Amino acid sequence: MPGKIMIAALCCTALTMGAEDNNRTKQALIQKQIEKQKALEKKYAKEQRFYQGDEYDFKGKEVDPDILKDVKPVEPDYEHTNDWGVADNE
Repeated sequence: MPGKIMIAALCCTALTMGAEDNNRTKQALIQKQIEKQKALEKKYAKEQRFYQGDEYDFKGKEVDPDILKDVKPVEPDYEHTNDWGVADNE
């Protein structure tokens, strides 16, 4: 009888330890996913700062509208043909 009690106690201990290991594994996976999401959020925040353009000074790249008056518009050439276009089926 004492042997059966000892075996039962060992089984219960093994089951408890297995549950703790499973819980640790789940916690590790959850923590890994949290870190992954934090990295994505950090990347998203950085991209949003770029797209909003609040931190950038584009004044040096602006074009003076008075200069554009002298530029002649380019007219499309409607008479142009492709001698060997991708639409040729010959």
